[in-house]
Amino acid sequence: MNSRTLIGATLVFFSAVTFSAKAVIVKLALGTHQVDPVSLLTLRMAYSFPFFLLLGILSSRKSSRTPLGLRDVWLILFCGIVGYYLASLFDFLGLQYISAGLERLILFIYPTLVVLLMAFLYKAPITKRIVLALILSYAGVIFAFLHDFRRLETGAITGGLFILGSAITYALYLAVGGQLIHRLGSMRFTALAMMVSVLAVCLHFLLTRPPDLLLTLPPEIHGYALLMALVCTVLPAMLLAAGIKRIGSGAAAIIGSVGPVSTILLAYWILHESIDSSHIVGTALVLIGVLMVSTRKTVEV
Repeated sequence: MNSRTLIGATLVFFSAVTFSAKAVIVKLALGTHQVDPVSLLTLRMAYSFPFFLLLGILSSRKSSRTPLGLRDVWLILFCGIVGYYLASLFDFLGLQYISAGLERLILFIYPTLVVLLMAFLYKAPITKRIVLALILSYAGVIFAFLHDFRRLETGAITGGLFILGSAITYALYLAVGGQLIHRLGSMRFTALAMMVSVLAVCLHFLLTRPPDLLLTLPPEIHGYALLMALVCTVLPAMLLAAGIKRIGSGAAAIIGSVGPVSTILLAYWILHESIDSSHIVGTALVLIGVLMVSTRKTVEV
């Protein structure tokens, strides 16, 4: 392994670990009972906004930039609202009910959902390999879900449905936004979609919460939100982009599969969440199924 490959693999590995830590930090913040999911999400997006604004400005200054058409604007609005605002909102709401480890497993099936959406929207073929991957992935989620269901009963169902909604909306964002990413570039598209999502989250907050509520939250909550913005949002995005540039998306998908395992271990260490055979079997099945989809040469996720 040459130094370029080693550096790329290391960048992708730490990108997966830092991104996966988000669920643990959300659980810590919500566990204080000093903040609700919408307020916490608003703080996270607000602290992330300056970085994505800067990213948008830098990416738009490239001489080879593609001008935005009316269709591009509508698609960016759609992706920002569905892909980041709704996906993040469902994720934060779901984490009130289920463990961080199960949350990451359910979210991790999004590549299989992208394949299904591509088949529905663009008539992409579904092969036997994809069918097997879907069976393994969803069987794995069911195995892992049994652990939380026995412990939380109806709360686990509510939380699981919220997280599934998050995975579906994020997959829809990828399926619809894929063409725009190729045309506009990943950095520019991500920055624009993120800025739309920030505005959507802030509007949601202003319509449902007192405007001065964020100012009354304790410094501890602001610290959690800032940590999520920097360590679990901006940093992993930059690390992943730099890693893919060195080793390619296929290798990055394989290394990125450490994400659910990382979340489960972090949740065990920090949140003292239990790990049993259901989690182990479920995680293994999900990883196998997702990798079967994510590493296919004919599909980009």
